Amino acid sequence: MTGLNLSQFKAQIVQPVVVAMGQGGAAAVNLLTGTALAESGLSYLAQIQGPALGLWQMEPATHDDCWTNWLRYHPDLAEEVLTLAGMVAQQPAATMVWNLRYACAMARIKYLRAPALLPAANDASALSAYHKQNYNTALGAANAAHNVGLFQQAIAA
Repeated sequence: MTGLNLSQFKAQIVQPVVVAMGQGGAAAVNLLTGTALAESGLSYLAQIQGPALGLWQMEPATHDDCWTNWLRYHPDLAEEVLTLAGMVAQQPAATMVWNLRYACAMARIKYLRAPALLPAANDASALSAYHKQNYNTALGAANAAHNVGLFQQAIAA
């Protein structure tokens, strides 16, 4: 077995970040946990043959866009992201490789920018489809049907 313990990851990283940000509850926790499983298998800190970084495999351009076009206009949320990650100023995208709370918070910011409401916390199929549409995008390699099992694991953890 490789990667992190899923239950510990969910309880020690994802849930505290979502609670500290005040952004979601169980649906956000399961979505973010499933996203990390789908994007990196909780194993890869950097994309193989690609620019994406961290367990949520966010590209540096997306990270920077979240700061430029979202967090800049939500200073209280930006401050909360930095505080929960133990930071005092905006960080480079590479920080997502070694600071799991920061990477999780940035993934939550990416999802906050989506117009659609979060699906039900226990609907693996809807969470997987939401990930594909709002995080991975139509051009990404994720397969929503294939990833349903990963989101079910996230729910069960």
